[in-house]
Amino acid sequence: MNLLWKLLRQHVSVFQLTGFFLANLVGMTIILFGLQFYVDVAPLFRGGDTVFRKEYLILSKSVSTLGSLFGSKGTFSEKEIRALGQQGFAHGVGRFTSSLYEVSATLGMEGTGLHVGTEMFFESVPDAYVDVETDRWAYKEGSRTIPIVLPRNYLNLYNFGFAQSRGLPRLSEGLLSLLHVGIRISGNGLSDRYEGQIVGFSDRLNTILVPEAFMTWANGHYAPGRKAAPSRLIVEVANPADEDIVQYLQAHAYEVEGDNLDAGRATWFLQILTGIVLAIGILITLLSLYVLLLSICLLLQKNMQKMQNLLLIGYSPFALALPYQALAVGLHLLATLLALGLARLLGSFYDGSLSALFPAWERGEGTLVWLAAGTLFVAVSALNAVIIRRSVARMWHPS
Repeated sequence: MNLLWKLLRQHVSVFQLTGFFLANLVGMTIILFGLQFYVDVAPLFRGGDTVFRKEYLILSKSVSTLGSLFGSKGTFSEKEIRALGQQGFAHGVGRFTSSLYEVSATLGMEGTGLHVGTEMFFESVPDAYVDVETDRWAYKEGSRTIPIVLPRNYLNLYNFGFAQSRGLPRLSEGLLSLLHVGIRISGNGLSDRYEGQIVGFSDRLNTILVPEAFMTWANGHYAPGRKAAPSRLIVEVANPADEDIVQYLQAHAYEVEGDNLDAGRATWFLQILTGIVLAIGILITLLSLYVLLLSICLLLQKNMQKMQNLLLIGYSPFALALPYQALAVGLHLLATLLALGLARLLGSFYDGSLSALFPAWERGEGTLVWLAAGTLFVAVSALNAVIIRRSVARMWHPS
């Protein structure tokens, strides 16, 4: 291969190869930096750590003075739920099911003097809508242990409000496994005790959640013959910024809980912006690929006589194409590695600002960036190799 390269490199244009390398480097850097920025910033808009995750809206009916005076329950009918599910923006609709029985709870922790008793309520949603991943989120009929998911803001209220004013210790999520939750459920002439087990905290659902299997059994056991009409719905949407969502909600006087709609819009716009950046990077990379292929094709034309002679004396098209393939792959590999370093370096410029604005922020994992870099490298290298080999083969079989 060394002898072949010495023979064939006489017409190599350093200027053309440098142009390919720089264009490829710029394109790859834009792509990888855009992905890195998205991985780092997207969780701030969504309050989570997943890069590409589903978006949800929690809907309720507006509470009006007139409705309150006339005893309006503010629940959703089956017809309204079906109509909402048939909308183009709704990819799924889940119901909040409320407890139809009385619930009281006592909370305590050994050695702290903390003992709190209160009346409370339970709600459930289909398991697919619960944003806590745990293998303990299940209930078997007859069990006296009830898994519970609390809103994360409940823990914040305790730590920064109640605990601070009473001089009590603050609790982390890990320490809550030590918290004793005694639950009494009453209804239908029955009154039973259960043990509550806090298995996680939700950023999405602002309610005290129990598994849907327990809620279905408990409502039937403690409130037979009654049906819980949902007062809230959780809707899976692809694009929270869709104007159809806003128009539908306004037309039916539905309200969105919290800032889910605004956060979803921000995430969607971030996705659009990232897509534009990636498209520009891919375009530049494709143009650099075209420059490289054009340079190599010109080089092959200049060396056509030599290569035809080499083919006639027994060299295979593969052997003649190999030096050019190695050149293309080597340049692309160098550009990819440098682009990874530059993307990481550019990311360091906003690290300090994000850390100052969001103290809990952490840089996202680079798995997606490395995966994208590897995929692009393999795809571009394979395409280069195929085109170069076919160009050489046409010299042996011009037809």
